[in-house]
Amino acid sequence: WAWQDPTTVRFTLNPKARWHDGRPVTAQDVAFTFDVYRDPKVNAGARPLLEQIASVTPADSHTVVIRFRRTYPESFFDAVFQMWILPRHALDSVPRDRLSSHPFGRNPIGSGPFRFVRWTTGQSIELAGDSSYSLGRPGWRRVIWRFIPDVPAGVTQLVAGEADATSALLTPELLERLRGAPQLNLTPYALPAYSYIGFNLRAPGRPASPHALFSDRELRRAVTMAVDAGAAVRAVLGDLGEVPSGPFAPWLWIASDSVTPLPHDTAAAKRSLDDLGWRVDADGVRSSNGRRLEFDLLVPASSAPRRRIAVVVQDQLKRVGISMQITELDFNAFIARSQAGRFDAAFLSWVSDSPSPRSIRQTWSTAGIGGSNYLRYSSPEFDRLIDQAVAEADRGRAATLWHQAIAVINADAPAIWIYVPRPVLVAHRRFVNTALRPDLWTALLWQWRVNPEALTERDLVVVP
Repeated sequence: WAWQDPTTVRFTLNPKARWHDGRPVTAQDVAFTFDVYRDPKVNAGARPLLEQIASVTPADSHTVVIRFRRTYPESFFDAVFQMWILPRHALDSVPRDRLSSHPFGRNPIGSGPFRFVRWTTGQSIELAGDSSYSLGRPGWRRVIWRFIPDVPAGVTQLVAGEADATSALLTPELLERLRGAPQLNLTPYALPAYSYIGFNLRAPGRPASPHALFSDRELRRAVTMAVDAGAAVRAVLGDLGEVPSGPFAPWLWIASDSVTPLPHDTAAAKRSLDDLGWRVDADGVRSSNGRRLEFDLLVPASSAPRRRIAVVVQDQLKRVGISMQITELDFNAFIARSQAGRFDAAFLSWVSDSPSPRSIRQTWSTAGIGGSNYLRYSSPEFDRLIDQAVAEADRGRAATLWHQAIAVINADAPAIWIYVPRPVLVAHRRFVNTALRPDLWTALLWQWRVNPEALTERDLVVVP
């Protein structure tokens, strides 16, 4: 690649790159991908992050030119990181509003180190090492991703030798079980992720109408102050999690002691609820004008930490007169309802696939509504500050703008920041060269190798 001028970069594709059906990867595929990601009918989650790319144009079959609307610090990052290249020849004829339901999603064609073999619904996805991969043959013949009901079930399989690797947020009890398995290596690492209880600011299933409770900023602030996230995290995760100060992990460069969330203050929460007209009834639950102060929290049943923390939060809210019901859903149903806005509150988790704070814009800006901004939080001041922060070339001035933006969202309290995980990569000791990229540990999986002296039967299976 090479910069032609401050707003134009030219990329030359690897001529050896091939799709798994044998077709070459071309510049036309790159341009097609950009067009798909920017199409409102597709509404890709990364769409807000691509707004400063003006055009993606093939110069020839292996050369693509990307032009930006202006210069900004992360322009190159946007060009190479925000899109997963799609095969134009397989998808060009598919109507854009049908892409998400097209059979390609169940039988994809890629260009990476592993090719798709099969998807057994509810059980597993199988991949095979692609011997013609342009960067070299993977160290695995096949990889099987198993779907498990929860982390404890996965730990049982790992300890019993029925599974080989996983990356998970563990409870202290599960971590001790894994430490007792001599065949396993455990590697803690920092993941750019955080979990939070988000308030739906719009009526469930009716985005044109405000939520009966959580459209009230002062009520959200009172609920937030009633929750002791630190106590909940310590009770469930011990030192395997920590409370973030905003919608980002504490090791991002924008982290600062000057950025603080709303404090836990039970007395202040009670006073605020009193001032808002919510009075405690005989059953201990507050009400106002005949409406009880109660709501439902969606929790993914597959996440033991979130399930257990939700129970602790439920008890904390009960102490100030708020009734929170907990609804556990399987992961697919949880995501479907969250995306559709059919909830009062949801215990969500965001894993950023980049070291940049710009994913905050994707999840919390007005531009993210309809995409990753499930809560429909919208603040013109917040939007203005993060747009300025993204555009600012001076890192010190950019940090100040980010801090101001986080102060705005913390004051608005669209969510309660609960924990940043400290996950552990668990892998069988027969694997060597287990390189780890913290933001996406699977990215280097193809470089892992199996010790020839420790091969098992599953390592020797011939993949068709």
